[in-house]
Amino acid sequence: MAKYLVIVESPAKEKTISKILGKDFIIKSSFGHIRDLPKSKLGIDIEHNFKPTYIDMPKAKKIISNLKEISSNVEKVYLATDFDREGEAIAWHLKEALKLPNSKISRITFHEITPEAILDSVKHPRNLDMWLVNSQQTRRLLDRLVGYKLSPLLWKKVKIGLSAGRVQSVAVMIICNREEEIQKFIPQEYWSIEAELLKDFSFKAHLFAKNDIKFEKLSIKNEKEANQILKELENAKYEVQSVETKQRKRLPYSPYTTSTMQQDASRRLGFSASKTMMIAQKLYEGINIGNSQVGLITYMRTDSLNIAKGAQEETLKFIESEYGNKFLPKSPRIYKTKSKGAQEAHEAIRPTSAKRIPNNIKQYLSNDEFKLYDLIWKRFLASQMAEAIYNTVTVIISANEYFFRASGSTLIFDGFLKVYNIDDEEKEIKLPLLQEKEILTLLKIISVQHFTEPPARYNEASLIKALEEHGIGRPSTYAPTIKTILDRVYVRLDKKKFIPTNLGIIVNDVLKNHFGNIINIEYTAHVEENLDRIAEDKAVWQDVLKDFYKPLEEDLNEAEEKLERQKIKPQETDFKCPNCGKIMVIRDSRSGQFLGCSGYPECKTTLPLSREGIPVQDQETDMTCDKCGSLLIKKVGFKGKEYLACKKYPECKTTYNIDKNGQKVIKPEPEQTDIKCEKCGSAMLKRIGKRGPFLTCSAFPKCRNLQWIKTTKDEKLKIQKKSSKKKIQK
Repeated sequence: MAKYLVIVESPAKEKTISKILGKDFIIKSSFGHIRDLPKSKLGIDIEHNFKPTYIDMPKAKKIISNLKEISSNVEKVYLATDFDREGEAIAWHLKEALKLPNSKISRITFHEITPEAILDSVKHPRNLDMWLVNSQQTRRLLDRLVGYKLSPLLWKKVKIGLSAGRVQSVAVMIICNREEEIQKFIPQEYWSIEAELLKDFSFKAHLFAKNDIKFEKLSIKNEKEANQILKELENAKYEVQSVETKQRKRLPYSPYTTSTMQQDASRRLGFSASKTMMIAQKLYEGINIGNSQVGLITYMRTDSLNIAKGAQEETLKFIESEYGNKFLPKSPRIYKTKSKGAQEAHEAIRPTSAKRIPNNIKQYLSNDEFKLYDLIWKRFLASQMAEAIYNTVTVIISANEYFFRASGSTLIFDGFLKVYNIDDEEKEIKLPLLQEKEILTLLKIISVQHFTEPPARYNEASLIKALEEHGIGRPSTYAPTIKTILDRVYVRLDKKKFIPTNLGIIVNDVLKNHFGNIINIEYTAHVEENLDRIAEDKAVWQDVLKDFYKPLEEDLNEAEEKLERQKIKPQETDFKCPNCGKIMVIRDSRSGQFLGCSGYPECKTTLPLSREGIPVQDQETDMTCDKCGSLLIKKVGFKGKEYLACKKYPECKTTYNIDKNGQKVIKPEPEQTDIKCEKCGSAMLKRIGKRGPFLTCSAFPKCRNLQWIKTTKDEKLKIQKKSSKKKIQK
């Protein structure tokens, strides 16, 4: 009989750790949080020092009962939840819900799920860190106070179903502030002048100064000034004044934190923050590599840049063996964490072993898993390598009283770029071999008009960066915050850029005007600092709550009295109604946003919005319906997803998904089996789904019996490849 119970958070982690620890250990999952504040009421006794009331979550009742029974029959319970505040709080809730005495529990943590890390954590357990628990608890209570106190006010004064959040509302504020800057921005005209010169081969030089290259910065404000300069440069002699050559070293990037991983995955892979975190979670918890379940990366919620000494030593040996001694830095690289309140005990995100080369394990990973792992592996390996070296040359060329500059850059040693080649950031520019006093041939000279541009709207990457720079939220909150503000339709995505909706602008104005003391960037960052101080036992959690709640209560009372009911106006667009020519406006519905004619109710034309915020009209195709032979129409459904529908709708309700080539996807016919339904005795049919094969009763919909067929990961991949070939009608 097993002596020890190890409780983790997820079934995937349970599966991986089960293969590491021996027969003396039972590994069970809590499936995340098991207790929380009640949904039906505030759950905080404000009068009695903010005492919280926790209840067992409905989904966790059977889990708690099972864990209680197992824990009563073992010598020790190891609480092995995640290595952060949230994980520490879950461990504490487990102790409380299972009524475990301190003598029977041990807290174990690990940055990576590898045999070495797991076995070491069991050898070196610790007590629960109540400072961390109190910090997480304070965050939860703060969020509950804001949500349950402000949201009802928004329902009453703006619209039913809205929500406010301590972090989400500030994220919306940042987006609204940027939109305000864009709307107020007045473009300023300026001109540039560029000369194309020849010596061996042509190159370009840019005008930058007049009379004195050190003290005068040339500014060309309009076309008249540009033409005057071009006139003064007529018949000028272009002479090389100076040639300066240098060697420049380019240092590698630091390894990933949660924020930088999300930003890079967004820019380079097109992943949303939530998708990145979901894939990273799988890589951390364990992937079946051959016959073993292996965690491929370290813990993915971190703002630290620390690297374990052993991991660094292994990586440096790997670099030397794979690329040679010259690719090693002079000394092991140490990166300092810039983030406020970063938990230095954590590690940066890295592969659990540098020897696990992405291409060597590609067959075991899904396409998205491979892309993210490849990105993490390359970034980390590069962070431990030698710098890249460039030869640079800067040439100053005189023409009458004006000066032009040409710059060149040539890579002479690739260093870390051997692994992490970022071809979109720096390109080589070659110049001919030039000498002082040399006369160059002018091929052409042109002037170009420019206008200053407004600040760019935020995309996911830049919004996460802004939240991190302002100290808003923590690594675990970026993805859910972005998801929430999109789900609430406070913002929308237009070509992957955030634009506040009219609803978002109104809610932001209400919060800014009536709760500006607490819902603002500086105060929210200050609260995050206080949460860090609680975690370090430098602040009392009840005091932090008191300091927050007092101004909240005062603002609430004033807003209840003075705030008038707000009207939400539809958001105007540049699109015109295809039927009457009037402006189309963005309206909200329960199923999302759509375009409606501003001439409503006289004109009731509506159009769906694509994911990029573009109106989509039904399009006829040359494909036909398999049931009635009619033409198929391409439509756009909920959240901009395209699909095919029969033109004879509603007489024929046949629909099809669309593949990447715009062709209809045929669902494979179910396969007859000899298996009888356990519920009604009818024959069971074999079907193929995204998760693999399953059985359904042929008497559907009268009998809805469904059974999944267990398969290995390799078998699932084969099934998916086979079924995808059948599905696509070419």
